[in-house]
Amino acid sequence: METVDGEAAGTAADGGIAAGTAAERRREQHGWYFYDWANSVFSTSVLTVFLGPYLTEVAKAAAGPDGFVHPLGIPVRAGSFFAYSVSLSVLVSVLAMPLAGAIADRTGRKKPLLGFFAYLGAAATTGMFFLSGDRYLLGGALLVVANASFAVAMVLYNAFLPQIAGPEERDAVSSRGWAFGYAAGALVLVANLVLYAGHASFGVSEGTAVRICLASAGVWWGVFTLVPLRRLRDRPPAPVPAGAADPAGGG
Repeated sequence: METVDGEAAGTAADGGIAAGTAAERRREQHGWYFYDWANSVFSTSVLTVFLGPYLTEVAKAAAGPDGFVHPLGIPVRAGSFFAYSVSLSVLVSVLAMPLAGAIADRTGRKKPLLGFFAYLGAAATTGMFFLSGDRYLLGGALLVVANASFAVAMVLYNAFLPQIAGPEERDAVSSRGWAFGYAAGALVLVANLVLYAGHASFGVSEGTAVRICLASAGVWWGVFTLVPLRRLRDRPPAPVPAGAADPAGGG
């Protein structure tokens, strides 16, 4: 039977997995699954279902007679404000992801960065509870912060996979993470749809029900992020070969 040391040496060579027992790796893998469980509610309940129509209505409430709002003095049709906000969040994330990845590679501290962006996104999502009236600028700002943080945190989350699973098990581990996320997204979305459809029975207005649904995704994201932060481990950064470019751009 192959020894643990032999297994660790082999996996370290092809995946950068730190030496450890199979039980330790499973513990990290289970923690890794839970980040998908934590953040998938943002993409389902917030981005896909509730925020677009609601933010559009808020923007329309703030629009002038011509149907335009003017964030930073730029005329934007109220019906397009959500789409423009999503586009801006994608641009921000494209700029932030390489920087976050380079810092994580250089320092080996992916977990604190994952926690920072996860909780920044969760806080922004929870703050959507205060999106009411004509506060379309608040909604746009929270959307940009939340969606960009979601994207950057996902890059850091995925960077853990080669460290917690050997090449032969990565597909299975990745699939389980996806399944956890799918289950959580569906579970919370169903609960939110029940609240939204029966808001009168719960004694809240339709707008308040939507804001509760949005904020609940942020709370869920934040609470369950505790699991991966407790179980995942940082590894020392890989040594940079002599003459190779600095991953953070330092030459």
